[in-house]
Parts: sequence; structure tokens; C-alpha cells
Amino acid sequence: MLDRLPWRKPARHSAGALLPVSDTALHAVRLRCRQMVAKRALLSAGASALPIMGVDIAVDIHLLSRLIEDINAAFGLTPQQIEKLQPKLRVATYSTIVGLGSTLVGRVVTRELLLKILTRSGVKIVSKNATRLVPIAGQMVSAAIGFSAFRAIGNKHIEACVAVAEQMLKVQAAGE
Repeated sequence: MLDRLPWRKPARHSAGALLPVSDTALHAVRLRCRQMVAKRALLSAGASALPIMGVDIAVDIHLLSRLIEDINAAFGLTPQQIEKLQPKLRVATYSTIVGLGSTLVGRVVTRELLLKILTRSGVKIVSKNATRLVPIAGQMVSAAIGFSAFRAIGNKHIEACVAVAEQMLKVQAAGE
């Protein structure tokens, strides 16, 4: 499905991989991904508002895993897309990813990896669960915390993908 989106064009030197081919295309992908993050953060907030312990974490893991995969695909940075790149560009891509220290760009997203990322924001999880004990107002606070935490993780991943894609544009321009 992502292959048919209007801003998705195969890069000339990428053997079918779908890296954004210009700064304009990169900006369009960034905006689309930010909209995707906002929509899914709302779903996460809805799950956080439920007064049932643990449901929000399960929903967050599911939503976040799909979101990360979709963002990687939108930027042409899934493991399959990276493997289709020319060898020089593939090495540059992996070098950039390692240099950024990103744990999600260009990787297969696992449940364990997402749990690790969610537990990094452990204070937010604890405070979300604690606020549920206060009826109505606690659920609203829990939903707000869930929304902001989910959005922060998603937007941070987008910016990591943008940094990798920008570096790939520079490598491609230098190779021409």
C-alpha cells in the first residue's frame, strides 16, 4: 500500500528501494508520518483512559510496532528496502543508523524491543496507572500522559529516519 502513495518514488540508484528522492519528498513523508503518529497517539490515549490495568500497555505495544514499521517503510528504511540498495549506499545507510544510535531505524521491530523502549519511560507508565485510581479526572490525566508519551516516541523515530534519509540524499548527490 505504501508503494502507491503519491510521494513515494523509487530512487534512481537504489535498485527498487523507496528512499525519498528529494528534500521536498522527504518533507512530505515527514508530514505524513507526523499525521500518522498523531492519529495513533489518539488511539493510545483512548486505551489509556480505560480503567483496566494493562490494556493500555498491550494496545501501545501493538500500535507502536505497526507505527514504527510504517514509518520505516515510508522513509524506505525497512530491512528489506535497505538490502535492495546499492552496496555503497547500503553501507552508508547502516553507518548512519549506527552513528545515530537508533534502535528502531532499519530494524525488525520486536515485542521485546518495544517493551524496552516503553520501560524507558517507566515514570510515565507508573504515573498513568496511579492516576487511574482517581475516577474520571485520573482517566483523563492517564490519557493525556499516554498521548504525549506515544507521540514523543513516534516523533523521535521520525526525526531519526529523517536524519538517515538526509544523509542518504547527500551520499546519492555525491555519487552523481
